[in-house]
Amino acid sequence: MFIFLVIYVFIATKIIQYDSIYNGDESSITGSIISYSINGNKLKMNIKDKEEVIATYYIKTEEELVYLKENIEIGKTITLNGTLNKPLNNTIPNTFNYKKYLYNNKIYYLFDANSYDIENDNNLLEKAKDYLIKRAYNSKNNEYLLVLVLGDKALISSDEYNVYQNNGTSHLLAVSGTHITVILLVLSFFLKKLKEIPKLIIISLILLFFAFITNNAPAVNRAIYFFIINRINKLGNLKLSNIQVLFITAFILLLLDPFTIYDLGFIYSFCISLGIMFYSDKLNGNLFIATLKVSIIAFLFSLPISSYINYEINISSILINLIFVPWISYVVFPIAIITFIFPLFNPILSILLSITNVLNNIGEFISIFINIPKMPLVVAIILFILFLLMKNNKKYLYIILIILGLIKLSPLINSSYEVYFLDINQGDSIVVITPHKKDVVMIDTGGKITYEVDAWKKSNKTYNLSDNTIKFLKSKGITTIDYLITTHGDYDHIGEAINIVNKIKVKNVIFNNDSYNDLELELINVLDDKDIKYYQNIKTLNITNNTIYFLNDNLYDNENDNSNILYFSIYNKKFLFMGDASIDVEEDLIKKYNLENITVLKVGHHGSKTSSSKNFIDYINPLLSIISVGRNNRYNHPNMEVLDNLSNRMIYRTDMDGTIKFSIKKNKFKINTYKP
Repeated sequence: MFIFLVIYVFIATKIIQYDSIYNGDESSITGSIISYSINGNKLKMNIKDKEEVIATYYIKTEEELVYLKENIEIGKTITLNGTLNKPLNNTIPNTFNYKKYLYNNKIYYLFDANSYDIENDNNLLEKAKDYLIKRAYNSKNNEYLLVLVLGDKALISSDEYNVYQNNGTSHLLAVSGTHITVILLVLSFFLKKLKEIPKLIIISLILLFFAFITNNAPAVNRAIYFFIINRINKLGNLKLSNIQVLFITAFILLLLDPFTIYDLGFIYSFCISLGIMFYSDKLNGNLFIATLKVSIIAFLFSLPISSYINYEINISSILINLIFVPWISYVVFPIAIITFIFPLFNPILSILLSITNVLNNIGEFISIFINIPKMPLVVAIILFILFLLMKNNKKYLYIILIILGLIKLSPLINSSYEVYFLDINQGDSIVVITPHKKDVVMIDTGGKITYEVDAWKKSNKTYNLSDNTIKFLKSKGITTIDYLITTHGDYDHIGEAINIVNKIKVKNVIFNNDSYNDLELELINVLDDKDIKYYQNIKTLNITNNTIYFLNDNLYDNENDNSNILYFSIYNKKFLFMGDASIDVEEDLIKKYNLENITVLKVGHHGSKTSSSKNFIDYINPLLSIISVGRNNRYNHPNMEVLDNLSNRMIYRTDMDGTIKFSIKKNKFKINTYKP
């Protein structure tokens, strides 16, 4: 069965290629609403027409928001007008691939809607599901009622959820086997007088409805199918072990949908469940010792997954989960269900949630992270197998430690210089890594300008562009930035600096020569709090077997022209970074420096017509030009005149080519791109 399953899943998900039924030029789609969420003025829906599509609509008025909350329902038919768009690949290496994620969920298009028309035709089950969702939405503590009772993370704030993720407790906010266990305890209590078969039928129907309202989350399906098959196993005296029942559960779920194998909830749920079942005879001792052993086993069997995906593990999560699992599972979750049914218990739930947040913050404070650079998938699978073998032979623990040690040290083997021009939308961010990871230099951080909006439009979902940058760095085994160089104080160049400084160790920060603006002063306050050194008026910076030269020592009357302009040479490959400097600065550079035959030019000001004059480009004669620019940006960068000036030279653009990587090692000069 296992061999058949492996072949079947491989053929169904890797050999057979699936494509959309849509042509891609449709301007209108009509389908049934599978799920929806409203956060601020953003309405997000999963629509099933010819196939499933994720649609986004931005609500125009507060009155329309009220209308949608009253009229949109699961199962209703909706007609949307707008445009279909293909999702993009990850353009920063080793980060989350949204396009692949959607493909594995049989979604090939996104739809940007500008108008809609809702019809009334949902069935009784869909009405019941919608009623439960709206009941949670309209309740006090709605964000936690949604996530704890229905597994919907739509309203929980990004900041709160990130703390759970850092603590290794975010699984408690996903509806999973723990929730099913609590529900089973309650149902078994109320149905204890029924005979086994009628009881099994009633409980199974209730659990399957619960799976329906939680959108058949694979972790929920695993727990439900396991319960049903195990009960049949015991009633029929089939004498199957728990591990055999678990395998049959996986077999059925993957037979029904082989793409389930790529769902993280499914992977975590089965791997941890298998680990606990496999080591069940070792879970002896008093309640505390047994619970501690379960927490350790859960940590070990999730380690290959977490390290493969997140490039780090939180070793404190063993103790944190020791407190959080029983607290959330047997205190907060049951009270959340009771509050969902009887809202008068909201004050009690509020107190429990306040305690939870305090515990969460304590957990974050005591967390100890160990970085594990990107490993091949086969290594993660080998680690999982070794944890199984370790039960009967403790020597396998040494093999595990050796493998993890080699992975940890692997980035130090790289003897090349690497320069990454990161695709961070409309902004600049460059990472320079010297051989054997001796020095890491980041030039600018990027940043997205936000504007003040009405209160009803505000979302509690925030996203830092540099989170992807940090994840990329961790995948390379980088936990420290030796020098963060800011070319100047514009938001699209240093807007993410505070997030970078807060989430990864930074040793030194270098500013341009101009007086500090408000954004730079805000960053300096954080640097002072963290006792991070910062400098101005730098002429040269020595890094591993190399020197970075700061060419712009003049003071101009604007922030862009006061950009730090950087130059360095690696094995006779000359790099020039122009920040947002204008044509005036270019003319001064021509007069002052010999910059002929530049190998790689970071084009000034994202390809704006204020920079990159024909005279300057002809003088420096760049072999390759990099334009860091956002897709469909509001400024229409890059300017056609600049592109004409750069013609007859190779041009790379982050909006088209994604992240651009240069690897330099003596006579070898290699270019890689990570296209959208």
